[in-house]
Amino acid sequence: MLFKNTSLMKEVNYMKKVIVIIMCLTFGAILLMGCSESGEDNFEKKYYTLNGEEIAGLNIDVRDREIKITFSNDNQVHIDYFESDKEYYSIFVSNDKVLHMNAEDSKEWPDYIGGKTTAGNRKIYVQLPGEFLKTLSLSTSNGNITLPSLNVTDSISISANGGNTTFDKLNAGNSIIIKSKNGDINGSVKGSYDEYSESNIKKGESNLPPDKKGGEKILSVSNNNGNTNIDFVSD
Repeated sequence: MLFKNTSLMKEVNYMKKVIVIIMCLTFGAILLMGCSESGEDNFEKKYYTLNGEEIAGLNIDVRDREIKITFSNDNQVHIDYFESDKEYYSIFVSNDKVLHMNAEDSKEWPDYIGGKTTAGNRKIYVQLPGEFLKTLSLSTSNGNITLPSLNVTDSISISANGGNTTFDKLNAGNSIIIKSKNGDINGSVKGSYDEYSESNIKKGESNLPPDKKGGEKILSVSNNNGNTNIDFVSD
C-alpha cells in the first residue's frame, strides 16, 4: 500500500512540474511577442500642416511622448509624429479654433508586455509661427517638454509627469500654469517677478519663494519630487 501511494505521489509531482514548465514556456512566448510588437510596431512617420492664421490655440494631450516646440518660418503649423495601427492620434480643429492632438490606441493586454515604444517613435515635433496663439496647452507623461520664447495672448498650461520641462522667455497675457511630477522645471519668463503670483513646490529645490501673493498675472508652478529654476527677464 505504501508503494502504491509513493508511486502516486511521484506521478502527481511529475505532472505538476510538467504543468509549471508548460506555463513558463507559454508566458515566455507571450513575453517575446509583446517585446517585438511594443518596441517596433510598424511605426510610420506622419506630417500635419495647417495655416497658422486658421487657429487660435493648440492643445496636445498625449502619454509616453516627448514634445518639442520650435518656430516655423512660413506662418504654418507643422507637426511631425509617428504612429502605427495600435498607437495613433486624433488631430482636429474645434469650433473655438483650437488645434487638438490627442493620443489614442487600440492595444490589447499582450501589447503592454515587453516595454515601451522605442524612443525614436515617441517624439512629437511642432513648429509654430512666432506670435498668433491665444492659448497653449501641453500634457504628457514619461517625456520631456521643450518650448522656445513663445508669446501667447491669454494662457499657457504645461503638465509633465515623469519628464523635464524646459522653456525660454515665455510670455502670456493672463496666466502661465506649469505642473510637474518626478521631473525638473527650468526656464525663463518675460516680465518682473512682481507681476506674478505663484505657489506649491513640493519635495524639490526651487528658486521661487513659496506662496507669493499679488501681481496682475498668474504664474502657478506646481512641482512634486523635482527641482524648479525659473528666471525673470525683460526681453
